[in-house]
Amino acid sequence: MIQFGMIVRNFSSSSALQNTVKNLTVIGGGLMGSGIAQVAASAGQNVTLVDVSSDVLAKAQKSIGNNLGRVAKKAYKDNPAEGEKFVKESLARIKTATDPVEASKTSDLVVEAIVENMDVKHKLFKQLDGAAPDHTIFASNTSSLSINEIASVVKRKDRFGGLHFFNPVPMMRLLEVVRGAETSDQTYQTMMAWGKAVGKTCITCKDTPGFVVNRLLVPYIAEAVRLYERG
Repeated sequence: MIQFGMIVRNFSSSSALQNTVKNLTVIGGGLMGSGIAQVAASAGQNVTLVDVSSDVLAKAQKSIGNNLGRVAKKAYKDNPAEGEKFVKESLARIKTATDPVEASKTSDLVVEAIVENMDVKHKLFKQLDGAAPDHTIFASNTSSLSINEIASVVKRKDRFGGLHFFNPVPMMRLLEVVRGAETSDQTYQTMMAWGKAVGKTCITCKDTPGFVVNRLLVPYIAEAVRLYERG
């Protein structure tokens, strides 16, 4: 199940990232955030999963554990002991927190996966910008909001981009790596390398409404409606 083989093959890529992304912070413990945390931990990265609700975090940890168990059952069907080791080690790489500002202080990459509300995102990134180290890269998992607009409130616009995962994150291989108007080449290359290290097939897109997939999906659905109307 999922893409365990991909994760195994990408351990070497993850090692190559050690000088740039050692510690990942995922903000938002819902379906998307927990999925991002899972694939990163499975690929050998240290993850802090943040949510204001401790109940959400407890639910996320339980879900991640169950998902990893299913991965191990299939990937290690001939060696259950190794499967148990994989699950235990992956879970050990994930810690939880309720304070995003504090969590960002030791982060090399912050991936935001909270509500699709620009004001809420602005408030969060303003706080993070003043706390995270200068080298820390910020990324949003937004599916439709403008990366440039989200980044407008921070000083590190060159270290800001989009990392749009698809649901369910552990199963969906595609990752849209979005370059903002001021995203630096180094930031872009780091985000691409990180995406590949966690087992994703990365495509590049500009900061355009809907990016690639949703930009194509909307007219696809609209045409289906028109076909239905015409009988």
